[in-house]
Amino acid sequence: MKNINTTRFGTIDIDENKIINFLEGIPAFETEHEFVIVPYSNDTPFLFLQSVKTPSLAFLMVDPFSFFGDYEFTIDDDVLDKLKIEKQEDILTFSFLTVHDGDVKKTTANLLAPIIINQNNCQGIQLILENTGYTTRHKLADDEKKTGDDE
Repeated sequence: MKNINTTRFGTIDIDENKIINFLEGIPAFETEHEFVIVPYSNDTPFLFLQSVKTPSLAFLMVDPFSFFGDYEFTIDDDVLDKLKIEKQEDILTFSFLTVHDGDVKKTTANLLAPIIINQNNCQGIQLILENTGYTTRHKLADDEKKTGDDE
């Protein structure tokens, strides 16, 4: 076990075997390589990807398939090799969320750049999808989920 300091959660104990290593960092945060997943609470699908190094850096995220049933994309072989993914069951997929203007009803999911984690070896990457209609701003809580085409 290891203690890390966080702005949102205070000091938390983490299992060092659960630290996710992003070899390339995350776009715009390339010097951040180690993160842990922290549940928002037990009764919600929301999670935080908390930096081990920087207490104030935590990304709100969710399993996109829980909200976007038709979400699909292909992971290139080079990414599968880089993360040492051997089978579909190894993969965890998340999307970063943005709460706009402090209004939870305006929360959007970044479907253009999913977080891909090999849960067997805790290697991760933010995959930037190409040639897709997905955007960084898909409405999460809306009866008519937008695809981002009209924004």
